[in-house]
Amino acid sequence: MKKYLEEILNHEYLSREETHDILINITQEKYPGEQMAALMSMLQLRGITVDELLGFRDGILETGLAVKLNADKYVDIVGTGGDMKNTFNISTCACAVVAGAGYNVAKHGNYASTSTSGASDVMARHGVQFTFDEDRLNRSMEQTHMVYLHAQVYARAMKFVGPVRKILPFMTFFNLLGPLVNPSQPKCNVMGTATLEQMRLYNNVFQKMGVDYAIVNSTDGYDEISLTGTFKINTNKYEKIFDPSDFNLPLTKDYELFGGRTAEEAAAIFDDVLENRATEGQKNTVLANAAVAIQCMDQSLDILETLDIARESLESGKALANFKKFVELNS
Repeated sequence: MKKYLEEILNHEYLSREETHDILINITQEKYPGEQMAALMSMLQLRGITVDELLGFRDGILETGLAVKLNADKYVDIVGTGGDMKNTFNISTCACAVVAGAGYNVAKHGNYASTSTSGASDVMARHGVQFTFDEDRLNRSMEQTHMVYLHAQVYARAMKFVGPVRKILPFMTFFNLLGPLVNPSQPKCNVMGTATLEQMRLYNNVFQKMGVDYAIVNSTDGYDEISLTGTFKINTNKYEKIFDPSDFNLPLTKDYELFGGRTAEEAAAIFDDVLENRATEGQKNTVLANAAVAIQCMDQSLDILETLDIARESLESGKALANFKKFVELNS
């Protein structure tokens, strides 16, 4: 580790193999906490490279549990977090809408870190039991087009860095890894980023991974399509700045996206959306993000076509009925 820290101090970059080895050594408890804190701090100051991030990702996947899903194609919708907006569970709602439309979803998530409710919080609130039982997961995918993969069950390496991350007063590169270590390794990824800098980083990461992707960023700092102003979408097919009117949707007010002050309030908003009695802003934001995910799955469709598919899933009640079945199968 001393050698690696010296290289970073000298403005050198680590290789993908080196960061992979660092992660393996971390799980074997070969480094004291002070050295790990130094590594996280120095990479946060300097900025992590694509190969460095991919090496850490390789190590997390290698030391964690893998999931084999019996589906050729499925999508994950996830945000990097850290936008400090405390929005409701937009990505998780969007996953339910996409699954309700018949598209396969492997949602990877965790408990909240910077907001009231993370994906795992809202799932647990509905009675979902987290599991690594492949038979159970595949049954859920076959019958509801959806599985939920709780990060703490699969990414075993994270427990070795948890204490150090907690004492650091800032986010580290491990926050960037969360959206990249879905144990089922989906071929389609919808990623929300809080900054354009993160968007560029993930764009290069996904290109190296060779997957279909759509990275979204709202220009006012949301790590998803918020419809509160213009937003950018970067895919392996196009890169474009959109206005809500391009989706035939009105502007949404910031307060409509507020996730509540408790996990119970966040879960109630989630239910309001799926029961089609949420505010127009809440509903439209979920539909916009779901539409991008459907387009990532079927790139022959334009965004207005996929928006219609998402709307039909929600307004017909399919999304709600499918989610209730998902909960029943996974409780």
